[in-house]
Amino acid sequence: MITLLSIDPATNTERENYKFLIGSIIPRPIAFVTSISKDGILNGAPFSYFNIVSANPPLISLAIQRSGGGQKDTARNIIESKEFVVHIVNEQNVEKINQTAASLPPHQSEIELAHLTPIESEKISVPGVEEAKIRMECVLEHSLELGGLDTPSCDLIIGKVVQFHIENDLYEKGRIDPRGLGAISRLAGNDYAKIGEIFTIDRPK
Repeated sequence: MITLLSIDPATNTERENYKFLIGSIIPRPIAFVTSISKDGILNGAPFSYFNIVSANPPLISLAIQRSGGGQKDTARNIIESKEFVVHIVNEQNVEKINQTAASLPPHQSEIELAHLTPIESEKISVPGVEEAKIRMECVLEHSLELGGLDTPSCDLIIGKVVQFHIENDLYEKGRIDPRGLGAISRLAGNDYAKIGEIFTIDRPK
């Protein structure tokens, strides 16, 4: 029998709940998101509160935590421009993407800081970066302010994918090769994980 602690999150600090969540909900996929400010600055930032919402239409979600009560550049840019690009972080680009997590003022570009290569999108005005094996051009479907006691603590962004870009070698018969993609997932603290052992279990009918 497993012995469990039973903890009421209402008795915890925000930081304690944060540590429980990021240590428990693992591994988490990492989205590297590019967006453009109203001044034309190309912003880039990684987010691990990221997942699929729907396939019809293709929708993805980003929960962008606020810092000091204010919106992060990415959330503000997406809400203002209604466009963004999501890239899957992989073994080859994770070092550069990690550099973009630095706190920069809005007039500085993380893309330039990390020496990433901008590439034009087909259906939206926000560029992506060449260093990703998969990128998704997105338009804003919904944005919600959530959490917090007096002011919201995060912006939930729902984006609709309007164009997929997938490296040729990854794609075969409608499927993506997970080993070839080499996606990196987020754990807690400074820890990340690679794709490990893959096993198959048939679903019951």
